Amino acid sequence: MISNDISNTETVRNVFIIDDKGIVRAILVYPMNVGRCIPEILRLLEALQTADCNKASTPANWCPNEPIIIPIPTTFYELKERMNYIEKNRNGFNWYLSLKNPNEQCNKKLNASTQNQLEEKNK
Repeated sequence: MISNDISNTETVRNVFIIDDKGIVRAILVYPMNVGRCIPEILRLLEALQTADCNKASTPANWCPNEPIIIPIPTTFYELKERMNYIEKNRNGFNWYLSLKNPNEQCNKKLNASTQNQLEEKNK
């Protein structure tokens, strides 16, 4: 959606999140009269890293250390395992939407990486 009264000569506030392989993972575009939300940018970055590290997805309104979505089963055997997993742990709505807590090792790795980046920035 583009407004007719937008200038063609003014810069636009964009945020690009690019991974270490050079792939653009997210693009945020902000109107000229609205500031960026740094906590949301950091949450998005952590969500991408958590999803990658756990080979899973983050749900809507996800915050760090909350449960993540397990990928759907691809075989009948995996489907049966998933149904047993849901019944045992009571952590899903159905075979296509079940949750798990993020891997602790991934969280420690991400937190250490973030801490190192902050320390380097403050030097």
